[in-house]
Amino acid sequence: MVKKVLIANRGEIALRVLRACKELGIPTVAVHSTADNAAMHVRLADESVCIGPPPSRESYLNIPAILAACEITGADAVHPGYGFLSENARFADILDAHKITFIGPTADHIRIMGDKIEAKRTAKRLGIPVVPGSPGAVTDDGEALKIARDIGFPVLIKASSGGGGRGMKVARTEADLPVALATARSEAAAAFGDDAVYIEKYLGQPRHIEIQVFGDGKGGGIHLGERDCSLQRRHQKVWEEANSPAISQEQRERIGGICADAVAQLGYRGAGTIEFLYENGEFYFIEMNTRLQVEHPITEAITGLDLVHEQIRVAAGEGLSLSQSEVQFQGHAIECRINAEDPRTFVPSPGKITYYHAPGGLGVRVDSAAYQGYSIPPYYDSLIGKLIVAGRTRSECLMRLRRALDEIVVDGINTTLPLFRELVANEDIQRGDYDIHWLEKHLAATAPAAAA
Repeated sequence: MVKKVLIANRGEIALRVLRACKELGIPTVAVHSTADNAAMHVRLADESVCIGPPPSRESYLNIPAILAACEITGADAVHPGYGFLSENARFADILDAHKITFIGPTADHIRIMGDKIEAKRTAKRLGIPVVPGSPGAVTDDGEALKIARDIGFPVLIKASSGGGGRGMKVARTEADLPVALATARSEAAAAFGDDAVYIEKYLGQPRHIEIQVFGDGKGGGIHLGERDCSLQRRHQKVWEEANSPAISQEQRERIGGICADAVAQLGYRGAGTIEFLYENGEFYFIEMNTRLQVEHPITEAITGLDLVHEQIRVAAGEGLSLSQSEVQFQGHAIECRINAEDPRTFVPSPGKITYYHAPGGLGVRVDSAAYQGYSIPPYYDSLIGKLIVAGRTRSECLMRLRRALDEIVVDGINTTLPLFRELVANEDIQRGDYDIHWLEKHLAATAPAAAA
């Protein structure tokens, strides 16, 4: 087992990792910017090191400063959380060169899956179903038109690097294609420093389904079921469920088995998520995230497995703590991402939390680093917490979520809590009848009434 873990992150995920380390008896080091001097993960860690001023490029993305913090404190392992350096292959390489354990996959696997074109090629080779599309980057508009005609319009233009919906455009007709290509390339270059794009078949009303996988790095792999992440705004997840209301047990076993076999063949190490679009009973690979996901707690809720414990075990070379046959799925879980944003415009709302009350009771979990009197800085992601509820059935879970949403209080700033109170009462949501476009359509349809 590792001796001391430096947590190269902030906010609720830093606190989540810190708690797992404490349970395992592993000392922790919190790194922080000057803006996060009073952050909860800094308060609770065994040691803390200030690594720079507020801008993330000068602190949480500052690799030399993080290495110096490891050296000062004697940390022999780094957990990157999600975001920041979690999928930075160069960071993983540098840690390896300094004999510091990276609690995550190898740099090579991060590189493969970080390149969307190479990831798709790899997925296809491993037997994972993929969306019909171009075999690689398209650089010529004539070639792009031929590929699009072969696939059939509408088509989706996607950036080879990055994510979050940037560098992604839909061409519904041949006439739309040149502008969509130019715009996607421009956005990709600005966001990722790489203007390479590729083409995929555009699916009209898919759900976003992701499979949680774990590899032991030695040819073993398991899956921990799926999460339905279809409630999104601008390709950013808002509400997630496990299991999906749309997936049968037979489908779960089939796609889960394919994904578990794939990570085993790849020799993958640690946690990963294989993401799909799902439509008309078919799964189509989108990408693989080589890190812990924001929504991992709902998988923990239905499996009883601590995913951070498992990450640390695997990184330390101890292998997986259970086999596929030992994975048991029980009940249902839902996560709501609480952002410091206006619930309608989604404009960030940094500032001081004047009153804070977290809900409790059976089946309710809140992952948050917020507290009463805490001032949310304007420099980082607006996620301030996650409300996770679990029940024996989806109906029980929804009732419990409604109760928890009535109880939680975050005053002094705008949050997305009113949106979740609205969603939990919606008949489509109660039936589990939604796709990746549902939320944006709902927001557009209800905006005039909300403004009146």
